[in-house]
Amino acid sequence: MAGTEMNHRRSSPEPLLWMLFSSGGMVAALMVPILLFLFGIAFPVGLLSAPSHAHLYAVLHNPLTRLVLFGLCALALFHWAHRFRYTLYDGLQLKRYAVPIVVLCYGGAVVGCVIAAGLLLTV
Repeated sequence: MAGTEMNHRRSSPEPLLWMLFSSGGMVAALMVPILLFLFGIAFPVGLLSAPSHAHLYAVLHNPLTRLVLFGLCALALFHWAHRFRYTLYDGLQLKRYAVPIVVLCYGGAVVGCVIAAGLLLTV
């Protein structure tokens, strides 16, 4: 009987969502502070010489750069979606609205990924 019970068990997307959450947190924690420091402080204040527009344009046209930027955006969005979902569940005690919360949180992350992909492909 136990064997048939295991065959009928539905698989859950939770492990994939937790993986996206943890990898998004790690990538955001490693890359976002560097980018914020460079483009928000070091270049504007003059601590480092700013790259030229032509140089940044050339770097952005490299497919590997686009892939890395898309990965950063996508993983950060899914990290946000998972964190916000559980904040609504546990912090505001809204677990009874689980389906709309999941659709809005992860749907928002997917829409953000589509927008990021569109922007990176049109540059």
